[in-house]
Order: sequence, then structure tokens, then C-alpha cells
Amino acid sequence: MRDPLFEPIQINQLELKNRIYLPAMHMNMAKDHEVTDQLIDFYAERARGGVSAICVGYATVDELSGMSTNIGAHKDEFIPGLKRLAEGIQTNGAHALVQINHAGRFAFAAEQPLAPSALETFGRVPEVITKKEIGDIVDQYASAALRAKRAGFDMVELHGGTGYLLAQFVSPRTNRREDDYGGALENRQRFALEVVAAIQGAVGDFPIGYRFLADEWLPDGLQLEESVQFAKALAAAGITYLSVMGGTYESFFLPEIVEKSKHEGYMVDLAGAIKQEVTIPVITAGRIASGAFAERVIGEGQADLIGLARVLWTDPQWPKKVKEQRDQEILHCDPECDTCMQLVMKGKPAFCVRWPHEKMRNWKEKFE
Repeated sequence: MRDPLFEPIQINQLELKNRIYLPAMHMNMAKDHEVTDQLIDFYAERARGGVSAICVGYATVDELSGMSTNIGAHKDEFIPGLKRLAEGIQTNGAHALVQINHAGRFAFAAEQPLAPSALETFGRVPEVITKKEIGDIVDQYASAALRAKRAGFDMVELHGGTGYLLAQFVSPRTNRREDDYGGALENRQRFALEVVAAIQGAVGDFPIGYRFLADEWLPDGLQLEESVQFAKALAAAGITYLSVMGGTYESFFLPEIVEKSKHEGYMVDLAGAIKQEVTIPVITAGRIASGAFAERVIGEGQADLIGLARVLWTDPQWPKKVKEQRDQEILHCDPECDTCMQLVMKGKPAFCVRWPHEKMRNWKEKFE
């Protein structure tokens, strides 16, 4: 058994059996926001593989905050499906978390998306969110989190990464407001902290995690100097953990970032920088493909947990194989391949081309 990767860790009232976490992924497997059997099967398989916690998502906080292929958390009618999903994970050995989100200026389901400021986004100019609308969206986050609790999830995660709405307010690049929600970092972080407070008011001591954007990887975007201060504010507000990432949809496809993302552990340095400044658990991710590398990241104190997205997408048995020292049997994601991302960007259910032929064929048949 590898140590410390397989040591338990306490997060709020939850004890996780190891340091391996599956972050939320876009998979386009929901139908009209409803949880499908395919989605439950996908996550149940990964729970059986030995991961300690699985975050599903993202789940929408209102009708137009995401696509219809995203899980819905904006109506009570979605609670039964969410409950089936949580139970499918929990009964197979992992804690179940759900990520809730509003895409803001990236909400392409909306005829005209909302954003902190009217900056052109992939050919469209969003409408500026009014203060009344800010209050409404804060309430929608709180209601979505309460539905997650009622559905039986162990924790809720706020998606503050990838350049979505929470991150859009914090970023000096996308927030040009001149009111109480713009200008200095103290104001730009106000929306996120109001969301956290509203959720706490709705769910009590139910734990709240945060998908945290540490650096936009854009010259005029949010960078570590300010994000470190924001991390401290979230920790002080009662956030349970920070799942640290870098980049947004406007930087992911830049040639230098594409090349950077092919390297193992390409976001670990961001997590390490945040971990030095907070006492709550920090999760890192980004091409952490081997057990030895994951063990080193934990052992060196750069993070408390390892987020494995594409790694577990490709091989759900990764935790068991690493624990049993069967590393040579691991099916690895090809860093030169981007098929799953391309399928997601086209709004189609994603699969991995590295899967065995029969598994891939059966997977495709599920969606015919």
C-alpha cells in the first residue's frame, strides 16, 4: 500500500478513506436536466474503483445557467434523480458531492447571458447583471444547495473556476463594474462570499467546497497575488476545501497553455501556493497520471488530495491498481488526444478512445 496517498483525511464531518478525489466533469449525459441511468452507471463504476469522494456536475442553479445536458438542481422535481445519483455513488463505497454552477457569460443556452460586465464573449455581448438580479441568483444558489442536501449528497461544491459566473465577478478582466461589486478585490469577491453566506443560511452545517480559480493564465486576468487573498477570505467564511485550478475557456486553447497541459502535474504549483496560505484542505489536479507522482505531491505537502478527472475517466480502476502496485496495468489517458473535450464542446455524450473496443461500443449504444 502506498503511503500517504491512501491515508484517510477528515473534511468537516466526513472521513475520506484516501486522498483520491474525482472532480466534476462535463459529460453531457443528463437529459433535459434529469439524471439518467447512464450517468449513475458512470459514477457507480468509478466509486467501485476505490476513489474516496466523487463530485458530480455541474448542476444548474436556474433554467438558463447551463445546458439541458447538465444535471439540474434548479427545481424540486430533480431531487429524486439527484437522490438516485447520490445513492449510486455512496452504495458503491465513495462519498457523493455535487457541484452547482451558473455559467454567466458562458451560458450559451440563454438568448442573452448575464455577466458582471458587458464584455464580448465568443461573438456575443452579455447583459450586465443588475443588483436585483445578483440577489436573485444568490438565492438560486442557496436553493440549489438545499436541494442537494435534501437529495442526500454529503457535500456541495461551488464552481468558482473555468471563468464561470463566480470567477467572472472576482476577475479584474471580466469585472469592470463601478458599484459595490467591482473595483478592488474586496468588492469583486463580494458576490462569491454572499453566495457562501446564503447557502450556509439555507443548509446549516452542511459542508461547502469551492472549485477555485487561482490564475486565469491571461495577462490581464486574475493571478496569484489576488487569488491568494481571495482564498483566505473563503476559508474565513467557512468553505470546507479548495479545489485549485488554472485557466478559463479563453486561455485553455492558447498554444502555450495547450502545451503546458500535456505535462504531468501542470497545476500542482498553483495548489501549493494556495496551500501555503490556508489551513483548510487543498485539492490539486492536472495530468497526475502515476501513483508515484501523486504520492510525492501529497508527501511534499503541495496538496491534501489528488483530483483525477481524465485519469479516472480513462481507467476507473486506477485507485485499486495503484494501491495493489499494479501500475503497469493502468490504462492511461493520451495527452495528445482531446476527443472527450471535443465531444463535450459539441454537446455530445463523451467517451474515451482508450477504452477497450467492446466497452466503447456498449457505451455508444446506451445513447442511441
